[in-house]
Amino acid sequence: MAFVVKFSCAVVTRLLFILISLIGVWRVTLVKDDNIYWFMTFLFLPLVVEMIITLKRRKGKDYKWFSPAIMLFLVSIIPSIWILELHHQHHNSSDLQCKKLDSWENVRSMISRNETVGNLTVQTYLKGLDQLLSTVCPNDWILALHQVLLILLIIGKWLLPLGGGVTREELSQLLLIFVGTAADILEFTSETLSDVKENSPQLVYIILAVWTWSMLQFPLHLAVVNSKPESEGEGQGDSLLTKHSTDIWSIIESLFIQDGPFLVVRLTVMTYFDVFHQMLVFFTIKNFLVVILNFYRLAVICQNYRPVVRSRSSSNIPDCSRVEVERKYGEGRLERDKVPASALEEVNTESTIT
Repeated sequence: MAFVVKFSCAVVTRLLFILISLIGVWRVTLVKDDNIYWFMTFLFLPLVVEMIITLKRRKGKDYKWFSPAIMLFLVSIIPSIWILELHHQHHNSSDLQCKKLDSWENVRSMISRNETVGNLTVQTYLKGLDQLLSTVCPNDWILALHQVLLILLIIGKWLLPLGGGVTREELSQLLLIFVGTAADILEFTSETLSDVKENSPQLVYIILAVWTWSMLQFPLHLAVVNSKPESEGEGQGDSLLTKHSTDIWSIIESLFIQDGPFLVVRLTVMTYFDVFHQMLVFFTIKNFLVVILNFYRLAVICQNYRPVVRSRSSSNIPDCSRVEVERKYGEGRLERDKVPASALEEVNTESTIT
């Protein structure tokens, strides 16, 4: 029964990924009025191949540090969002007759208009649905795709079967991080793009590139998943990267994938393009504080790290000399600070002679 549930979750999740990507491609062909964009559906093929291989070889289980399904989902839908964003930038003036989804009254009127069609069949229903969706404002369409993409990434990771070595506690922590990350990314794209679309079309490309780069946090799980079991986590020979791998990867992701690039873009918008409003200032300060606190956290980790030398530890004292050391320096636990190294050499020499 457990296998059937895992198998079903793996299939349903990938089918949802393909469905949302297909909606994005359909919207692109509708906006561009060119059927050649249907060739973008070929981007779904790697996701289908990955699903077949994962179901056959891994019984639907995901990987530990990396999720190919989420990565391929991003590959299939991000080009559609790029095309829609750039098209909306150049054709913003032709969107005056669209219907905004900013109130329940507008939503109810659109739905009721679609339900009043007589002689309802499958063909007429699909045609009415197509007309209904076509009347939605392009900006609302793009925002909806951003929102559905982020929500589906979180739900999809939750539904995907756990990879080998990943605990439920680590998964719950990862999902909570995903929720906060998704909120920051959505705010960055929606607010920042609206600030610079009219002032600098070139900066739109930079913002979309930074947004695409920040989405790489979702297929990577290095900031949460431990590299080895807790029983081995306190080894004496552990390096700094091994002992604090999750903390260091979390800092790297924040500095180089999310908060660092977001801070640079927002400072550029404020200083170079002279855009100023309260929300932009607030989130700029927020990104700055996160960057500073991550540097502080990294400094604390490096300062508190003290490598333990194995040669002076009591576990390296030979069994033949342990009794001699206890006889000379007292019984009890052998501590490296109490037993001088010269004494150990002396005892080892005496044990060898006898």
